[in-house]
Amino acid sequence: MPSVPFTKEMKKDYTIVIPNMSPIHFNVMKRPFELHGYRIILLENSSHTVIEEGLKYVHNDMCYPALLVIGQMLDAIHRGICDPDKCALVISQTGGGCRASNYYFLLIKALERAGYPQIPVISLNLKGMNKNPGFTITASMLAQALSGLIYGDMLMMLSHQVRPYEVNKGDTDRMIEKWTEYIDSCYKNNRHYLGRWMKKNLYAMSDDFASIKTDRSRKKVKVGIVGEIYLKYAPLGNNNLEDFLEGEDCEVMVPALIGFVLYGFSNGIKDAEYYGHSALYAFIMKNFGMPFLARYEHLLEKAIVRNGFIPPATIKELQGYASEIIDTGCKMGEGWLLTAEMVELIKKGYSNIITTQPFGCLPNHICAKGMIRPLKERYPESNIVPIDYDPSQSRVNQENRIKLMLAVARERLDNEKTESENSQAN
Repeated sequence: MPSVPFTKEMKKDYTIVIPNMSPIHFNVMKRPFELHGYRIILLENSSHTVIEEGLKYVHNDMCYPALLVIGQMLDAIHRGICDPDKCALVISQTGGGCRASNYYFLLIKALERAGYPQIPVISLNLKGMNKNPGFTITASMLAQALSGLIYGDMLMMLSHQVRPYEVNKGDTDRMIEKWTEYIDSCYKNNRHYLGRWMKKNLYAMSDDFASIKTDRSRKKVKVGIVGEIYLKYAPLGNNNLEDFLEGEDCEVMVPALIGFVLYGFSNGIKDAEYYGHSALYAFIMKNFGMPFLARYEHLLEKAIVRNGFIPPATIKELQGYASEIIDTGCKMGEGWLLTAEMVELIKKGYSNIITTQPFGCLPNHICAKGMIRPLKERYPESNIVPIDYDPSQSRVNQENRIKLMLAVARERLDNEKTESENSQAN
């Protein structure tokens, strides 16, 4: 099922439409595309009509994220957010066994059914699949996008650790806006965002967030979020889960996106080890690619701990966490990373964990929900609840299940406080 190609001529006056999976990250990362001459729109439309459009043009047996992403694009076209005769749609394509590999073809089929066969669909992947002559991922674009991902992780992790305790409500969001605008200006001028400037910027971010006035006199329930990549980060996918948890007086931790990127690259090394696939790729990644990416990882970690904030686990740490419980050859979808991130969260004090999973997602049922028992055996303090997301799932029921988990968490927190007070009295 071929798509209309996105040509070099289209690059001049077509707008590329991108679904916004992670608002902080994507608002930073969109500029590198514009640096290379592309016009970009990040979609923000999130009304119930998005789901209705998805159900209308995507089979309801498909993953909820596919339904949402495709529904959001069609909703944007119908609302006039983008011109169907002057836009191209971008969708990721993993190339693995997950159903996400088929999102590209689902979108093409949906466009044909909706009466827009003229709209080009761009497959965003690093495997050379379904190429378009007018859209090419270059080495410089990758480096710039990677820097944007690191900045996004920095802003996300610092904001989660500051916002619940801020004295003046809105300070954290204003700080995110300030730094997003600054990094955006660096990309726009094509300078001061890589090399020594990245270190300088990350350290300054850490100092700025540390300067926000906070009150940490009262302990809050700490909740971690893991799961399918889209549902973990996208407010549209998880019904604004982070806002809901902060409204319940919780501190939220979501693992860094760089971990997922490194997970994907490391799986190629495991393929060569287990199945003899692409030994050259594995050699390059093991000896050059992963060490290069580890520098960014290390820089992010140093900048976060600079002011006492909690950093993300490194890829080596994540592999170690997972290997205690599940084989790292288990890499369908988010695979062993799901288990590793749950261990990471428990070790860092976020033992109350929500696993966000599309209904019927096999990797999540095995590597997240299926790992609850062995995790509980190793870490009795863990308090994990799997939440299914699907058009048929009631938001009220989802939030009620989460509230039950939080009730257990608060009871444990109260018991810890009582034991601490008793020990001090004695």
